[in-house]
Amino acid sequence: MGNIIDTIGNTPLVEIKQFHTNPNVKIYAKLEGNNPAGSVKDRPALNMIRSAMERGDIKKGDKLIEATSGNTGIALAMIASMYGLDLELVMPVTSTRERTLTMEAFGARVTLLESMEICRDYAEEKAAKEGVFILNQFANPDNYLAHVKTTGPEIWQGTKGEITHFVSAMGTTGTIMGCSMFLKDKNPAIQIVGCQPTEESSIPGIRRWPKAYLPKIFDPSRVDRVIDVDEKDAVQRSRELARLEGVFAGMSTGGAMQAALQVASELEHGVIVFIACDRGDRYLSSNLFG
Repeated sequence: MGNIIDTIGNTPLVEIKQFHTNPNVKIYAKLEGNNPAGSVKDRPALNMIRSAMERGDIKKGDKLIEATSGNTGIALAMIASMYGLDLELVMPVTSTRERTLTMEAFGARVTLLESMEICRDYAEEKAAKEGVFILNQFANPDNYLAHVKTTGPEIWQGTKGEITHFVSAMGTTGTIMGCSMFLKDKNPAIQIVGCQPTEESSIPGIRRWPKAYLPKIFDPSRVDRVIDVDEKDAVQRSRELARLEGVFAGMSTGGAMQAALQVASELEHGVIVFIACDRGDRYLSSNLFG
């Protein structure tokens, strides 16, 4: 028997059947909300902390800081508590109350600031001035390497190597980078599809970064196609996933589902896998399901 950290990964892959009629195109959702802290970010959070401790960059009792839109912060809070680390999380003030309360429940301190860009600047400045350790998920190779080690192999095995298209929301871009590295190594013909919000849309967990804030781990050559998703479509798909498929997830998952359906509509045959990033109960105080 292991501890809670040992339950991270090996999440279910379920077929989505209610949204399209072509029997030769299969769409599967990778249910990352089944991770113990509730999202795909459990994987990089564990890999970033564990790898830093193995290298001797941090040790029990050290102070850490990280900017997050929510899911990474919750995962870091859970894992930091297991390793005896003192964690401050910096998050946009627009984040749902559930996220803050969950982080605090795990023992993290939460600082709320105006925007994600300001949160990132604050965390980097505090790390530089006060000597606090910053994991910096936006530039940390241990972010995407988590998906090279776990998510990519699980998808490959779950589809018996038949996957033709991988679809993921793009935030820190760790998920799409790591899965692309693994899947393209297995079969270069697999198409890697990212999704981002349209210019006028706001979708939690998916970003259209200003050039100055584009994550350093992002390599555009590893993404074959980027699909812009409208906020209204992401909301609609999130609601439909819950009501028609029993998949209760957030708006970034709805965005990825919308992109997957667009890809599916263009194919005669194929196997599409998209990332269902987190759980819907993280958004109940918002109007996502209202």
